Amino acid sequence: MVRTTRRSFLKTTAIAGAGFMVAAGNSPKVARASALEGIAVASFGVGGKGASDLGNASVYGKIVALCDVDKNTLDGAAANFPDAKKFVDFRDAFAEMSDKFDACTISTPDHMHTVITAMAIKAKKHCYTQKPLTRTIYEARYLGNLAKEAGVCTQMGNQGSSFDSMRKIVAEVKAGLLGDIKEVHVWTNRPVWPQGPNRDLTIEKFAKQIQEEDPDIAEDEIAEKKQQIAKALETLDWDLWLGTAPYREFWPGIYHSFSWRGWWDFGTGSLGDMACHTANMPFAACDLRNPTSVVAESSGHDFNSLPASCKILFQFPANDWRSAIPFTWYDSKVQPPAALFDKYGIGKGDVPSTSSGSLIVGERGVVYSPDDYAANYFVLQEGGERLPEMDTEFRAAPTDDKSGNFDTRNQLEWFTAMKENKPELCWSNFPNHAGPLTETILLGNLAVWAAPEAGKQGENVEWDAVNLKVTNLDQLKTPGVAELVHPKYREGYEQI
Repeated sequence: MVRTTRRSFLKTTAIAGAGFMVAAGNSPKVARASALEGIAVASFGVGGKGASDLGNASVYGKIVALCDVDKNTLDGAAANFPDAKKFVDFRDAFAEMSDKFDACTISTPDHMHTVITAMAIKAKKHCYTQKPLTRTIYEARYLGNLAKEAGVCTQMGNQGSSFDSMRKIVAEVKAGLLGDIKEVHVWTNRPVWPQGPNRDLTIEKFAKQIQEEDPDIAEDEIAEKKQQIAKALETLDWDLWLGTAPYREFWPGIYHSFSWRGWWDFGTGSLGDMACHTANMPFAACDLRNPTSVVAESSGHDFNSLPASCKILFQFPANDWRSAIPFTWYDSKVQPPAALFDKYGIGKGDVPSTSSGSLIVGERGVVYSPDDYAANYFVLQEGGERLPEMDTEFRAAPTDDKSGNFDTRNQLEWFTAMKENKPELCWSNFPNHAGPLTETILLGNLAVWAAPEAGKQGENVEWDAVNLKVTNLDQLKTPGVAELVHPKYREGYEQI
């Protein structure tokens, strides 16, 4: 198992999608907060993950603007950054302060990533946008192209990218550690939030349910629920929260502030939540780009809420260094076949079996990571014997005395890129890595969308990755597939 120790000298490695090359023998430039604190940052979405993104950005930059549609969340963040100006509408922040900040963190629900990030890039702002980069495939390509054209420094919030262990094993696999790649498996314990059909609620539906269950208390229950909704909307701007998404009634607890991931209009389910982490290492190591088809089986969904569980099979064509390979995604704690684990000794001795992880199978053995970030991994042969690793050189992320947390280190790399004006220094930059990774991941959701019947394999989606087109769209019976590739925004938001 690899140790995630810091290497003294970092040399060139050609890692496809890694986005950087340095001269052999160069040591990393260690970024110091004193050199970076002049960078002014505006933070959009400052609750939940946004709170930690904001806090990490404050280590190396100066927070000058805060934006959140929830006034309680906004005021909570402002208590820690009293000099930052507060905004509820992101468009107001750009209109009033665009000349006063250099960079943005964007940590909103998935459906708002693109409009805010695009506005920032067009204003020549550097962007740190949370994973998944976007809600739909076209948006990921769009932001990658936009960032490349603007020349800004970008980084996605898949912080495992900053682990030395992750970068090292990527370099080894690409250098031939496993020989020809045969297949890839990734699994997760997500979703840990509600998903499944018939979950939305409105006052009308609620009233009907209460009347049927207990008509004697219905009037009081309905009045109390209306008061609860009104109270919540005193501090939450629901129209701005909906943003680009179609209008629907607010209902306490099922959308804001956490459970939005389980709704097609707002989130991307377990894939969007964890694949940018757990599939990150296999994506880079095996060049999981340009899939040609994808098919899924799910527990069933209603085209409103994502299914409670799914299994997805991607097919990738051969490239100039590996054969054509399948990639299988499993969620809801489902794992690859037990026989595969047994073959390589996974779950035995000091090799744990976990509810989230990744497995690359090659002709010589496997690379197995028992966590979401490839912070640890095992290189195994049949029977569980260790396969000797290669002394492959790689470029590590910068580090300093404040970057012990890998989330902070991921932002340090972004700040270093900004300071040196080198967008390619960011591993998970939008054009070269984050965008293509997000495209691959979100293709899986096309297959899930086309698998609405519980326990039944859905329609096979054939894909032209270069042109972002479903090539068998005319043969698909599932409606709405094209809109899941290229979204239409609600009136009031710039269409892309």
